[in-house]
Amino acid sequence: METGAPMAPLLLVKMLQVARIRGGKKLMGTVEASGSKNSALPILAATLLTSEEVTIRQVPDLSDIRFMAEILRHQGAEVSHPEKGTWVIRAQKIHHQTPYELVRKMRASVCLLGALVGRLHQAEIAIPGGCVIGARPIDLHLRGLEALGCQVKVEGGVVLVDAQQARGNRVNLAGPMGTTVTGTANLIMAAVTTPGTTQIESAAQEPEIVDLCTLLIKMGAQITGQGTGTIAITGVKTLHGCEHSVIPDRIETGTYLVAGAITGGDVTVKRAEPKHLKSFLEKLNEAGVGVEVGPDYIRAFGYPQNAVSITTAPYPGFPTDLQAQFTALQCLVNGRSTITEKIYPSRFMHNAELQRMGAKISHEGATAIITGNQPLSGAPVMASDLRASAALILAGLAAQGETWVQRLYHLDRGYERFEERLQALGADIERLPASAMPKGFAED
Repeated sequence: METGAPMAPLLLVKMLQVARIRGGKKLMGTVEASGSKNSALPILAATLLTSEEVTIRQVPDLSDIRFMAEILRHQGAEVSHPEKGTWVIRAQKIHHQTPYELVRKMRASVCLLGALVGRLHQAEIAIPGGCVIGARPIDLHLRGLEALGCQVKVEGGVVLVDAQQARGNRVNLAGPMGTTVTGTANLIMAAVTTPGTTQIESAAQEPEIVDLCTLLIKMGAQITGQGTGTIAITGVKTLHGCEHSVIPDRIETGTYLVAGAITGGDVTVKRAEPKHLKSFLEKLNEAGVGVEVGPDYIRAFGYPQNAVSITTAPYPGFPTDLQAQFTALQCLVNGRSTITEKIYPSRFMHNAELQRMGAKISHEGATAIITGNQPLSGAPVMASDLRASAALILAGLAAQGETWVQRLYHLDRGYERFEERLQALGADIERLPASAMPKGFAED
């Protein structure tokens, strides 16, 4: 049972941990996908839209989830965690202010904006933090709220929204980097109780948005078009409680499949949703990795053989959240691979660390050029963000010698018991205190 105790001591311990990987072991076996982090976070925020009890199941055990629970409690909700994977929220009386000291911990807390507007018709929320992977402005979120007739101000890093006069309207969420997933989630949550009909154009089509809409429809919302570029919402007066299970995490699934391929092993991910990973699986197969797909599982086996070219794109395109992991995989193959990042053009900080391990990578603007078949050697490396941490661990699995990955707190934001589950597949990996690193390896 969660007690709501301060998170600072636990976070400090996590910051002082490292992963030691001894490469060269083929990963073999089966692992089960956790619930989707990127789905669970906006879904937890959406529980504020009703005063009735909402039960959410298949929620992954992650630091980001615990941070979100902490924020919900701050808003006035009663939050309990009766068993693994299950959270129960009852938001009878909540307030509209969310301070920076809470939201700074993760960017997904911006989803509180739409939930508070939808429930209270006002919000005051600090602009949040998160991984450092380039600019991720919330201007599309605010533009969308303004299109609904909300009065929006930004003062001192705080967004203030007055939605008392909001009405349904056409909203276009097209941006320079494509659609916005969290912006779409926010507009949906704001619109479900806004009088009239709202039509969101250039809406994100991600499975996580569909999952959020599934929850909201169970709560009494009137939504159509989810999973397409145009979503229509007819506002209702109130929403009610329900029970809901979160979809499998497609990014975690893809990461385990790369872990099998990068070691030339044979890994099956159960409780997977293959249709959510179509573009990724096509590229994995194009790289020469064996891929077998069933109704609720995906298997990857054998070493990659071929260099491929990838361009990240909004769903159903290749996921930006699997770009770093695929970069590590492409370091092993003959030929010249290219990875163009269209979502977050500066999301390449992991490449400098891969170069420390022997990878040959150059950059031309938003494109990374990988000259493969360069042997990787174990080295001390530092994670810059969530997906980079996973990519560096994957590289360590394929490298000769020992790899030490620092800043594991990034990893714990998005992967549940990652090193334990890799161990179960045969990886030689362990989590250690930072003091265990060889002298001279640790960060300054």
